[in-house]
Amino acid sequence: MAAVACFGVSVAVAQDLPPPSPALQPAFAVPPFKNLKVFPKDIGRADLLSNMKFFSQSLGVRCSYCHVGEEGKPLSTFDFASDAKNKKQTARKMLAMAHRINSQDFDQAEDPGRLKVTCYTCHRGSTKPLTAPPASPAPAKTGSNG
Repeated sequence: MAAVACFGVSVAVAQDLPPPSPALQPAFAVPPFKNLKVFPKDIGRADLLSNMKFFSQSLGVRCSYCHVGEEGKPLSTFDFASDAKNKKQTARKMLAMAHRINSQDFDQAEDPGRLKVTCYTCHRGSTKPLTAPPASPAPAKTGSNG
């Protein structure tokens, strides 16, 4: 679980808000976040938001894709603790998968803190992971010396 937390904390950035000033943010959530199953219970607000923004960018989605809330409404109206949306369950499974790949298939001791596989590795800004390499551009035509 700690490695999954490290995975989550090491990935990037959440909402369209400017990053909160570290001096103004407590080191832990106040009040503590509810229903955290992958992230550490005492994760800081800035770290959690950073991870959520990374997920959002990696899949090309907004908060309401995984969380209960109405798009366009203030985030304070969302029920982030709710597990009502299946996408949230899928996200947890995908995080566990990425952690397993990073910890079992790549030598993290050789390059600690550097993830080999993240959400973006497969999703590339889409909710459906790529299943084939992207089409390559047509080769440039060369002139003949005829």
